[in-house]
Amino acid sequence: MTKMTGGQALVGALHQHGVDTVFGLPGVQLDWLFNAFHDRKNQVRVIHSRHEQGVAYMAYGYAQASGRVGTYAVVPGPGVLNTTAALATAYACNSPVLCLTGQIHSAHIGRGVGQLHEIPDQLGVIERLTKWSARANHPTEIPGLVREAFRQMGTGRPRPAGLEVPPDILQLETDVDLGSVAQPEAAPEPDSDAIARAAKLLGEAKRPMIFVGSGCWDATEELLALAEMLQAPVIASRNGIGAIDDRNPLSQKLQAAWEMWATADVVLGVGTRLSPNVPSWGVDADLKIIRMDIDPVEVTRNGKPDVGIVTTAKRGLVALADAVAKVAVARPSRTDELKALQGKTHAFYEEKLAPQMSWINALRRALPDDVVLVDELTQIGYVARVGFPCYRPRSYITSGYQGTLGFGFATALGAKVACPDRPVVSITGDGGFMFNVQELSTAVQNGIHLITVVFADGAFGNVQRMQRQDYGDRVIATELHNPDFVKLAESFGAQGARVDTPAELEKALARALREPGPWLIEARVGRLPDPWPVLGVGRARGRK
Repeated sequence: MTKMTGGQALVGALHQHGVDTVFGLPGVQLDWLFNAFHDRKNQVRVIHSRHEQGVAYMAYGYAQASGRVGTYAVVPGPGVLNTTAALATAYACNSPVLCLTGQIHSAHIGRGVGQLHEIPDQLGVIERLTKWSARANHPTEIPGLVREAFRQMGTGRPRPAGLEVPPDILQLETDVDLGSVAQPEAAPEPDSDAIARAAKLLGEAKRPMIFVGSGCWDATEELLALAEMLQAPVIASRNGIGAIDDRNPLSQKLQAAWEMWATADVVLGVGTRLSPNVPSWGVDADLKIIRMDIDPVEVTRNGKPDVGIVTTAKRGLVALADAVAKVAVARPSRTDELKALQGKTHAFYEEKLAPQMSWINALRRALPDDVVLVDELTQIGYVARVGFPCYRPRSYITSGYQGTLGFGFATALGAKVACPDRPVVSITGDGGFMFNVQELSTAVQNGIHLITVVFADGAFGNVQRMQRQDYGDRVIATELHNPDFVKLAESFGAQGARVDTPAELEKALARALREPGPWLIEARVGRLPDPWPVLGVGRARGRK
């Protein structure tokens, strides 16, 4: 054992578990934690932001881009409450984010005496947005709680964890044993009977389809092997984009998937909620559904499947491919057919959403294959989900079903910290960007070479369009007064550019990729066509 403070025990345990970066904002309840960070400043880098939501989104982006735990530290009460939107986003997107927060003095917790930053049942708030959470009541507990947090985040479905430590515990010095590093529980082996039944269905299928989510990001080779064996098209959810290279003919987008859904006979869902597809596209007696997921609850969430398999995507796909090989005959290549379908789908989007696609095509032409693109709740971002080709996992980051307006810029900063050797681009709107505009300071202070493209239409565009279309032009609270974004960027010490056409955007991106430091490119766009009649495809078969 070694004598150390609770703060030193926490930082030591984090470092022991491979944490080399913490996004954080100091405050009085965290003084002893940040003092301990100073002790290990050559081992654990602390990146501070200008608002707590910034550090939480950075931790989320770090986790999504790297697959490693993203860690942030904030003061209790208003500090941790400022991070809850990001924590909810991490929960929605199955992201291993560790929330570290202070507390009021141990003697006052739960008494409601009005201590600085006191809120009722802070741990209860954290519990509702995490997979696991706890409070440390003594420095000797801290290493074990950190170990358990990492075990939880590394076992089964990855989701956030939370740990709160009161200031008196961070200050208390005592003998502490950091102990061992967390060992995640082994994933369950797939049930052999379920694999056999699934293989029989797939082996006999004439028109199989495979849907994948982020649960398949670490099983891309296994996914491709099964898809090629079955000659089955693969459709990635917005969280699963990149699980299959979009240049592969087997990769198909939303419109193509909807067209094929009507005649599909077997659908395999791997590491995905299969939502909204199953609820909105419809099923009938002729469609068999196989679900494979590490989360047993998810397997039956949208109704009981014909076959449910609880395991990791990697293990399950290997077992399924082996079983299918024993019962299925070799299938003729569908390369020409599926290439033609890709072309048809792309032409459909080009026709229906030409303004958005012109900007998205410029992005793809200008950016390297290994770019990490972080989207946003904006007119270009919605269409990018189907229009921006992606070639590898962890290259397209969204806020998933949470739809967290304003998440993108700070999330992209975290992604760039995690992947300093890969280009990272944030595409955002003028509405969402201003949620975290102050983090331009963080980008400049830390030399983070992030490229941010702000598509400015002077409005909360999606809401304003609905007001115009559905409420007779009764526009209210959606018009925006913007700063000069180029001058704003330059005032922080970043570089800025303004473009009016996709061709100009390509040139600006080429320069921003070459030159170091943060870049902001304002792309001035007018009103854009409504994407939802194209993206919100409806029922294709059956009643439910």
